[in-house]
Amino acid sequence: MKKESKASILLGAAFLMATSAIGPGFLTQTTHFTSILAASFGFVILTSIIIDIGAQMNVWRIIAVSEKRAQDIANDVLPGLGFFLAVLIVMGGLAFNIGNVAGAGLGLNVLFGVSAKTGAILSGIIAILVFVVREAGKAMDRFTQVAGFVMIGLTVYVMFTAQPPVGEAVVKTFVPDTIDVLAIVTLVGGTVGGYITFAGAHRLLDAGIKGQENLREVTRSSVSAIGIASIMRIFLFLAALGIVAQGLTLDPDNPPASVFQLAAGNIGYKMFGVVMWAAAITSVVGAAYTSVSFIRTFSPALEKYHKWIIIGFIAVSTLVFAVVGQPVKILILVGSLNGLILPISLGVMLIAAYKPKIVGDYKHPMWMTIFGVLIVVIMAIMSVYSLYTGLPKLFA
Repeated sequence: MKKESKASILLGAAFLMATSAIGPGFLTQTTHFTSILAASFGFVILTSIIIDIGAQMNVWRIIAVSEKRAQDIANDVLPGLGFFLAVLIVMGGLAFNIGNVAGAGLGLNVLFGVSAKTGAILSGIIAILVFVVREAGKAMDRFTQVAGFVMIGLTVYVMFTAQPPVGEAVVKTFVPDTIDVLAIVTLVGGTVGGYITFAGAHRLLDAGIKGQENLREVTRSSVSAIGIASIMRIFLFLAALGIVAQGLTLDPDNPPASVFQLAAGNIGYKMFGVVMWAAAITSVVGAAYTSVSFIRTFSPALEKYHKWIIIGFIAVSTLVFAVVGQPVKILILVGSLNGLILPISLGVMLIAAYKPKIVGDYKHPMWMTIFGVLIVVIMAIMSVYSLYTGLPKLFA
């Protein structure tokens, strides 16, 4: 593999994972929690970044060294476990993709005044075109990279316009006034929960970057992915903090839109449209690609026609939103379940790391194992708690 193409694939995998994480929910969560916690939200971001890196490094390394996708590793650990994991991932991916399509529709609504449903259908067609081209993998890498740079660039502009109290943010990141544990769980789940943490790892596997000889590059790419998502999170946090610090109130129905509008007027509002569309459309692409990667190894037919299944996945997500609208209850339910996927999937990966039939003679670093086990325990407890408190509200 040429050095240039390998570097491009590694960067593409990092951006695929990062832009899968940066969706409509990511934008809303970040601005919503900033309006509640103000500068202390910096501590939540810092803590979630540490947890994200620990989860991501473990998962990507074990997938690379085993040279198998997560569902096949899970089936090797315990027969049938891979099918269970695949069902969770696909169910969550499909539900969230309906929300991603809705976000893309909202972005085009802000930019061009078309209805959200029309915008969603147009966005669905654009996402499908990414997979229609002959070299879909390369097109997906390029698409997510360009969209990622656009999102970060526009958010940086709005951040400077908002003039946030950076000094206070730095201090409160390490000495917060309050610690919101559920905010940490929400951010972690939204960054490496469900299908997201596997997006880049499965992309590298498809591109042939695997085995112990590539572990250094795989690890670097996994950390870069968290870095890209975290940079976007920090800039958006600072932009929202600048608005909150001025005593202005964010619109609870659409917090990120009001940040951009209050910071830069009507131009800022149009910028929000671009950011929302870019965030949503790349999440549509990432969710479809990764969700289908969890079932394509189960039969030769699924493997042969996986590209068309991805296209169908996007089409169904778009159609559901266009016909029914956003199914809020399903999204809330699957969102709660999605929080449980990380401790299950990471736990399975850590067990697999110590099975020679899966990883051969590879020795997983002990510090990574301890780090991973701590994440599994903490996220399992907090996810069960959020599911327990969320379900009664859902069916009330």
